[in-house]
Amino acid sequence: MLSRLLKEHQAKQNERKELQERRRREAITAATCLTEALVDHLNVGVAQAYVNQRKLDHEVKTLQVQAAQFAKQTSQWISMVENFNQALKEIGDVENWARSIEMDMRTIATALEYVHKGQIQAASSQNALAEGRQNRNNKFLFRIL
Repeated sequence: MLSRLLKEHQAKQNERKELQERRRREAITAATCLTEALVDHLNVGVAQAYVNQRKLDHEVKTLQVQAAQFAKQTSQWISMVENFNQALKEIGDVENWARSIEMDMRTIATALEYVHKGQIQAASSQNALAEGRQNRNNKFLFRIL
């Protein structure tokens, strides 16, 4: 009887050990599944963050390129405006120069007109004097005769 009790006790203990071992394996399996599910859930967020980070990096590079192009274009525009401004100043200088030349030419033309009129009047006066002398000479001759 004692031996049978001992065997029953050992059999029950073996059953309990097997049950405990099976439960331990089930717990490990469940913990592993839970861990994998948590990691997968976290990885989805991490993967999405990684994808977003790559998109941001790409957008930053694109923005840097566009900003550099805009800066270059802006500098070209500034240069063009400065050149245009300089050209306007030069046109103003040319316009002033042209006015100055025009005034000088008018002065010269007026002076030439006065000289020409003076020469015509002088020639007319000389002709009149010559005619007057000749008329006097003719009158003198007519008196003599």
